Amino acid sequence: MFKNFDFIGHKKIWFTFSGIMILLSIISIILFRFNWGIDFTGGTILELGFNKNVTVEEVRDGLREDGLQTSTIQLSGNISGESGDDVIIRTRNLSSEEAQTVVAHVNDKVGGAEVKRIETVGAVIGSEVTKSTLLNVLISFGAMILYMSIRFEHRIAISAIVAICHDILMVLGVFVFFHLEVDASFLAAILTVLGYSMNESVVIFDRIRENLHTHRRTDSFATLANDSIHQTIRRSLYTLTTTLFCVASLYFFGGDTTKNFALVMLIGFISGAYSSICVASSIWVTWHEHLHSERNEKRGTEKKLKTAKA
Repeated sequence: MFKNFDFIGHKKIWFTFSGIMILLSIISIILFRFNWGIDFTGGTILELGFNKNVTVEEVRDGLREDGLQTSTIQLSGNISGESGDDVIIRTRNLSSEEAQTVVAHVNDKVGGAEVKRIETVGAVIGSEVTKSTLLNVLISFGAMILYMSIRFEHRIAISAIVAICHDILMVLGVFVFFHLEVDASFLAAILTVLGYSMNESVVIFDRIRENLHTHRRTDSFATLANDSIHQTIRRSLYTLTTTLFCVASLYFFGGDTTKNFALVMLIGFISGAYSSICVASSIWVTWHEHLHSERNEKRGTEKKLKTAKA
């Protein structure tokens, strides 16, 4: 299917498309605020038990009167299909009076609700989670740059990191624009996307490294990169397809609590496959072509100076 497709020859298209998407993501992040979950902002966890099975939508309707319909609702207890007799509600900080009012409104709509637990997650815990997560991301980036620089070269490492930043911005842009909740599971999914994107880049750059020793010296960097992509793209697409089957099933059939977690991976994996094949390799080729052009110019200048002196 892609046997004769010139991926590197279309690098201007990839750079333009990715540049527009990154710009839109950055604008969204600047104009709209993140919808932080209670893992970061602090909040209240309500666990309610019912004398019958209820659905998430029934409970959400009960929360609508208090403006809490966007809260995270999770079924627990005896679950049968899309209903259960226990419900865990994660929402903003509520006073004890507000919590009792919410329970009363849910009772009016659904009936048979009994409070099992009311727990408050303080802002201090939210702050610790945020710092810990940011530290984990920075450590991951540092470890990946070090690994890629040692295994390959610093130009490959930087090209791969640019592609990973591209994938993260795609996910952040979607979540900010659609005001989707960012919680601890979101961050776990982001780290998964980091690993996937890095793996895809390593597969292609490893083949480029091997081909550097086997290709003719007259081959251009674009030819080398294209050949390497053609040799690995089938494996990349098979990996992407099988992974998307699993993540898509989690998104569509996993319930509300796993939707955002799965959505991060859906966006990130698709973006990761695209960026590793089209963006990272194109950056590496452009960089090498620029260096090669500079060397030729320098040699030409030196040759002219020697000729002038002679």
